[in-house]
Amino acid sequence: MRILFDNGTPRGLARLLRGHAVEEARARGWEELANGELIEAAEQAGFDVLLTTDKNIRHQQNLKARKIALVVLEHSQWPMVKLVAEAIVAAVNAAQPGSYAEVEVPFKQ
Repeated sequence: MRILFDNGTPRGLARLLRGHAVEEARARGWEELANGELIEAAEQAGFDVLLTTDKNIRHQQNLKARKIALVVLEHSQWPMVKLVAEAIVAAVNAAQPGSYAEVEVPFKQ
């Protein structure tokens, strides 16, 4: 699968997503795009999954007709994201066109 990392998605996740092609929105010059524009650009570029930390995206966009799947992390604190890496990989691997999944990431106390 082709996966796009939105701004804030920890870069370290890329090495855990073996067998997938990962790119960052920033590398494509898309860091300033609003959510709807980013999703549209990602779909047009052939991405299968958008990995983001923006939990509001679900309420801001109509996802039913989308070809891209969204996987949302509760936050991006890398030490805590690493603890749920298996759940993130599983969510990405299970992603289907138009699907939405949130992965709980514990907060560091």
